[in-house]
Amino acid sequence: MKPSPQALIDLYEARMPYGKYAGVRLVDLPEPYVVWMAGEGFPAGRLGRQLAEVYEIKINGLEYLFDPFRGNTP
Repeated sequence: MKPSPQALIDLYEARMPYGKYAGVRLVDLPEPYVVWMAGEGFPAGRLGRQLAEVYEIKINGLEYLFDPFRGNTP
């Protein structure tokens, strides 16, 4: 299933609300941190769902999906 453009925009705009990476876009969190969070268990609610999506994107090498939002288009 292909993600909707709006879902990708929402995920790109989401920011970490707390901790060492407060204010950092979820898609820009370091992969080791996201992997660690996956092992600890993501928080409940929307943030947890978004972090789980970021985890899947990062471990599957799909970060390029956000290139158009960063201006990295060929």
